[in-house]
Amino acid sequence: MSEFPRPRLFISRCIELEHCRWNGLRVSSDVVKLIKPYVDVVTTCPEVEIGLGVPRDPIHLEMIDRRVRLIQPATGKDLTEVMDDFAASYAVELGDVDGAILKNRSPSCGLSGIKIHAPGSKESISTKGIGRFAAILSEHYPRIPFEDEGRLTNYTIREHFLTQVFARARWREVHQIGTMGALVDFQARNKMLLLAHSEIEMRQLGSIVANHDHLNVAEAYAAYEEHFYNALAQVPRPTATVNVLMHALGYFDLNATEKGYFLECLDDYRSGQLPLSVPQAIIHIWSIRFQVDYLLQQTFFAPYPEDLVQITDSGKGRSF
Repeated sequence: MSEFPRPRLFISRCIELEHCRWNGLRVSSDVVKLIKPYVDVVTTCPEVEIGLGVPRDPIHLEMIDRRVRLIQPATGKDLTEVMDDFAASYAVELGDVDGAILKNRSPSCGLSGIKIHAPGSKESISTKGIGRFAAILSEHYPRIPFEDEGRLTNYTIREHFLTQVFARARWREVHQIGTMGALVDFQARNKMLLLAHSEIEMRQLGSIVANHDHLNVAEAYAAYEEHFYNALAQVPRPTATVNVLMHALGYFDLNATEKGYFLECLDDYRSGQLPLSVPQAIIHIWSIRFQVDYLLQQTFFAPYPEDLVQITDSGKGRSF
């Protein structure tokens, strides 16, 4: 469990990468700064790529004739079609990615809550818009996890995002092997992770691996991938996660003090006072101490590199 594949991650270029915002600045993000050494970054700034330059006059969304358009108020330019064309072309060329971090509140890259203005007005009439580039990119990649740098300050959202990203990277490695044996081993190592996310999907995946329907390898991998991504997309419920942790606890010969300490940690996790990474780390340490190979192989207890575990939070707890 000490080696992790490198996810291929799209990150908006203005976040900790280059000074390319409309005002020539770069966006600071402790989360992106932490993640960068562990992933293969692919990036672009769609506003620069369509020729707006740095610095540039700001752009925003306007509702014109019941359609949302991308407008540069200072020049009156309607950039909707040129942005859509670039986004569609870029999405095709991007290839496989395991996740994406986009700039929040951006009229090009924002995932939600983008202000929509009345024609020729600085006043917003809605905050239900999505950036033009983000809309097309997410449409082309509906199954990868998308987040913005703002939401990733929430530790629960961050844990879920990182878990998905590294799990998808592991899946790509297994997919390259492409044997039934590799698929069986992958299911075994991810069983507890899948159980925490979705017991229904975990059992469906187990059925695919058992291959009672006599699928060929390609069919089995395709069926497995669909249900694996469906499972990962579901946010683990604290009750399901606690059940997995309690099951793991039964593998150890602990004294009353040790067991009591762990149960207190579980109570703090239930109440939102501790992130999941804390009880996960305790189980992982005990697995090493007691040499429980089955648990040491479970991705649930080390879903991503330990250096990415942070207990800092935006203050919104488990809110998604």
